[in-house]
Amino acid sequence: MLEKIKYSILKHKICLLFYGLGIFSFIYGGIITGVGAGTYFYLVWTFFGLFCLGFGLFLQLGCMGKIPKKWKRIALGVLAAGLVLFLILEACIYGKFHATPQGEAEYCIVLGAQWKRSGPSEVLKYRLDAALTYLQEHPNTKVIVSGGQGPNEIIPEADGMASYLEKRGIAKDRIFIENKSGNTNENLEFSSQFLDKSKDKVVIITNDFHLFRALKIAQKKGYQAQGLAAPSVVGYLPHNMLREFVGVLKDFLVGNL
Repeated sequence: MLEKIKYSILKHKICLLFYGLGIFSFIYGGIITGVGAGTYFYLVWTFFGLFCLGFGLFLQLGCMGKIPKKWKRIALGVLAAGLVLFLILEACIYGKFHATPQGEAEYCIVLGAQWKRSGPSEVLKYRLDAALTYLQEHPNTKVIVSGGQGPNEIIPEADGMASYLEKRGIAKDRIFIENKSGNTNENLEFSSQFLDKSKDKVVIITNDFHLFRALKIAQKKGYQAQGLAAPSVVGYLPHNMLREFVGVLKDFLVGNL
């Protein structure tokens, strides 16, 4: 009897945990949606919230006991493997959070992000400000701004980025514009037209959470690249870190890194 009571209490606590996670996911997803991140990845929080609520109800109704032990072991094994992979990749991503280049590069490449009607999005502004500081400290370095025009953008990202840097004192002849790319792989592929990948030293500038993937893609393409990690918004890190996990897997599977 005592064991049954303990099991019932434990099951109740686990159910409450999943209900809480589900509610948190809906709230957090709503916040990310309100930011207007420019992609539909925010929907992952809705799906995760539905999963948590559904799994909590599944446990509460006692359905777990109806599943054969064999399938439980398989599910647990898959879950454990996925968790290990997630932790390894997240550790790799975090490992580039404070990357700072050594010496002076011939070029720096600033990777694009959403351009809003009011100007650069917050994550893009961090990238541009990091580039501005680097360019001021290294007056011989040229800059490639890279980013095309998304369906929700009024101008190509690179055009806005170039204007942002010019207005803050960077000479126009130091700025090269690549305004056709639509993702990180294309950023680095199309930017290579302005330099010699095998000889020129390059600094890739992007937000801390994005730098690991960007550098891996650059290395795969033959760049002699270092990274400069721009800051990011702390409150959005769970979203961005999860998105990067998916991005690394996707680029690995299609051969980009």
